[in-house]
Amino acid sequence: MLREIVYFGDPVLRKKCASVELSDEHKALADDMIETMREAHGVGLAAPQIGIPIQMAVVDVSHDPECLSFLRLNGSDAELADIMPLVFVNPELEFGDEKATDSEGCLSIPDIRADVIRPEHLTAHLTLLDGSKITVECDGLLARAIQHEVDHLNGVLFIDRIKATAKARIRTTLRKFQQEYKESQRRKSWKK
Repeated sequence: MLREIVYFGDPVLRKKCASVELSDEHKALADDMIETMREAHGVGLAAPQIGIPIQMAVVDVSHDPECLSFLRLNGSDAELADIMPLVFVNPELEFGDEKATDSEGCLSIPDIRADVIRPEHLTAHLTLLDGSKITVECDGLLARAIQHEVDHLNGVLFIDRIKATAKARIRTTLRKFQQEYKESQRRKSWKK
């Protein structure tokens, strides 16, 4: 089932999300999140982006198998197809020292893209929906997407990581998003 994506201005996007105690309901939620992400042509979606402040996210970069130079799963070489779509809860990340800059966007802030500097290499300790724990080591788009979604789980948006000059260029658009959110909340309260 498609879920409604919340947009910049909604306070849920700034919340530090609660840890997940897995239940059967999380499988249905994951299916909904994957469907919503794909319908919106995204490569990742975090639970707060659909209004649920829990530490759960989905990532799928399988459309671009050349988007990384290495992938290890629990210490062994792996292929993207082995783990995509990746659904995880309660992530813990370790970063390499090298940094890389690439353009990012966000389903909760449509039509805005900006260069973001992030660690190039990532080690992610993730819990899957069956309760098993995996370690993913990677670079490229997968590392960037995981970092972007985990930021959401901590109330951080990609626009918080861009240079001041880039943020100044999008300030008017961000204010517009906030005003539209406030107006939509007023309309909802009138309907009650």
